[in-house]
Amino acid sequence: MSKKVYVGMSGGVDSSVTAALLRDQGYEVTGVFMKNWSQDLPGHHCTWEEDYQDAKRVATELNIPFKLYDFENQYRQKVVDYMVSEYKAGRTPNPDVMCNQEIKFKLFLETALSDGADLIATGHYSRIKDGKLLVGLDKNKDQSYFLYRVNESALKKSLMPIGELEKPEVRKIAHKLGLSTAAKKDSQGICFVGKVGIKEFLETELGSQKPGKIIDQHKEVIGMHEGAIFYTIGQRHGLNIGGGLPYYVTSKNMKKNEVYVTTDIDAKELWCDHLEVSDMFYINKTMEKDKKYMVRTRYRADLIDIKNFVVNHDNVTIYLKDEVRAITPGQSAVIYENDRVVGGGIVI
Repeated sequence: MSKKVYVGMSGGVDSSVTAALLRDQGYEVTGVFMKNWSQDLPGHHCTWEEDYQDAKRVATELNIPFKLYDFENQYRQKVVDYMVSEYKAGRTPNPDVMCNQEIKFKLFLETALSDGADLIATGHYSRIKDGKLLVGLDKNKDQSYFLYRVNESALKKSLMPIGELEKPEVRKIAHKLGLSTAAKKDSQGICFVGKVGIKEFLETELGSQKPGKIIDQHKEVIGMHEGAIFYTIGQRHGLNIGGGLPYYVTSKNMKKNEVYVTTDIDAKELWCDHLEVSDMFYINKTMEKDKKYMVRTRYRADLIDIKNFVVNHDNVTIYLKDEVRAITPGQSAVIYENDRVVGGGIVI
């Protein structure tokens, strides 16, 4: 008897092709749209209904059953509230990591299994083999960075078929099958707000922020910012400081509501040869001293060789072979052993 797979269908081309591939491989496929966010924001319309209709249309084209799971309340608690509290604390969180950990590979998985599924599937550009998470074959699209907090037991119940493909091939398959999402653009922006930027979103959640001083490397006040929560380490755009060399954010003081910047791209505050990571999570097993590991400190950043690491309970100090720029508190540091994701933690 064929296995029942519930495919998370977002209304995009990747999850549409995921459902098509699994159907053609002989699985009994059901499409599921997760309604995580429906709120309109000032000047921006939330596209959830259009995405839902696109996903439903593809399910009809593939002749598979289709369901809607409403996760909006849980999403608010697990992802949005976490994200807002991190920004308020002066950190720069990664909501996609939390969404995968708490919603897609926990809540969706549990709900689907209790609903009769044997497995779930998503349109992620990553691969799963024997409960291990591997990078996607398309290195430009690889999403393993966002999946490092998905546990082994969840991976064993999950499929990611397009991780074996490159993006142009996925589009080609969609066109060949005549799927209505074949030419649909990839969604941009935060995972749940579509085209809305983080500044607009935080202003909706928290209201306008108190302006404060922007202070340069010479301790001179060179401008005013619109709220320290909006700025992240290494940022150079959106500072609105006119003339001369570009400025880069080196740090900020939330209590004083001050943002510190420099024109010196080589400033020691911007570069680190080690980083502190908290809340470590390992997918399969912990790091071993005799193994060679690499770390990625933000999505699409280069992998940096790890020279050494020191474990202290849930925290790990990672010493890098090369200096890395703009290590940002709140972001994820994800550890790799060749193509396998070992795990990772939150930069402090």
